[in-house]
Amino acid sequence: MRLAAGHGIDFLLFPELSLTGYEPSQACELAQAPDGTRLQPLRDLAMQSAMTTVVGGPVRLPESAAIFIGAWVFAADGSCTVYTKQHLHAGEEAVFSAGTGGEPLSIACEQIALSICADFTQASHPRATAHAGAGVYATSVLISENGYSHDSGLLKGYATTNAFGVLMANHGGPTGGWTSAGRSTFWSPDGERVVSAEGAGDCLVIARRREGVWQGQIVDC
Repeated sequence: MRLAAGHGIDFLLFPELSLTGYEPSQACELAQAPDGTRLQPLRDLAMQSAMTTVVGGPVRLPESAAIFIGAWVFAADGSCTVYTKQHLHAGEEAVFSAGTGGEPLSIACEQIALSICADFTQASHPRATAHAGAGVYATSVLISENGYSHDSGLLKGYATTNAFGVLMANHGGPTGGWTSAGRSTFWSPDGERVVSAEGAGDCLVIARRREGVWQGQIVDC
């Protein structure tokens, strides 16, 4: 977060379950409420940096005993909202419940729609956000090497089909028994791969739009 803030970033997206790693067996123990005190330092830093930040983890909502794969949205104004994954991969239902999504974000005159991994495997999900006016579709994922070609192809296709930018934040190392492919990417609305991490490892993938043209930058962590 501090590295991104130093580069003047308005919106920062982390991968699926980024705070805990993809560890379903530990989800009940690690689940946090939206107003959990453990998350306060992240909320404070997002506000101090004027940078809306989306971090992933298992979520427990006050009105339910269910555990959700979620993302906390720490806004630049100090507020906090939660996005919960709507579509689960096979096997995730043993621990997690399907969520209800969340509201789009309005940042720097751009409407950003959120997604968590399997959400984007349903074409209706990105299509609905486009119809609602999203200019960027931002998805937090865990994609392995074996699945990367297929999943990145879907995301590139959504960019052109829905005429919006697509941002994908993937894990940069092993988690939960999976070997992640890394290669977080931003595609422009014409399907061009504007910027992509070369592989696994930690880095900051930056996409900026200047005078209507998207440009990319990689910063090592």
